[in-house]
Amino acid sequence: MQSKVKTVAEYLDHLPEDRKKVITQLRNTFKKNLPKGFEEQMSYGMIGYVVPHKLYPAGYHATPKLPLPFVNIASQKNHIAVYHMGMQGDLREWFEKEWKKHSEKKLDMGGSCIRFKKAEDVPLKLFTELAKKMTPKDWIEKYESYLKNRK
Repeated sequence: MQSKVKTVAEYLDHLPEDRKKVITQLRNTFKKNLPKGFEEQMSYGMIGYVVPHKLYPAGYHATPKLPLPFVNIASQKNHIAVYHMGMQGDLREWFEKEWKKHSEKKLDMGGSCIRFKKAEDVPLKLFTELAKKMTPKDWIEKYESYLKNRK
């Protein structure tokens, strides 16, 4: 469910109280712990963290006028979601291993989407660690490698 609001503050204001608290906690976790260079903005109707054009002028390959997306957090109809575009290879293996140390719940994860039915199930400490794992430079290198290998 994509929001049509223009700012992060508006996005948060439109959330029910139970979702607002956990989305705000996730937002604060990423804002505080992502390496320098990522920027927060509304992205695809969600709170997003992107590599801005000043660091990666090419932008997102599918829509170059948009900056390169990295992490999004959202309140969806039936779940809370964290979308991490770099969740592949070693990082994904690390996350799945660490998950067991932070949660007794079964990991509900797709290619880049980690879903939570309940706000209290979001392991904020794990997301704090995850946020620190990749710089904008690391993400650009991984992204360009992906683009090169998909052809």
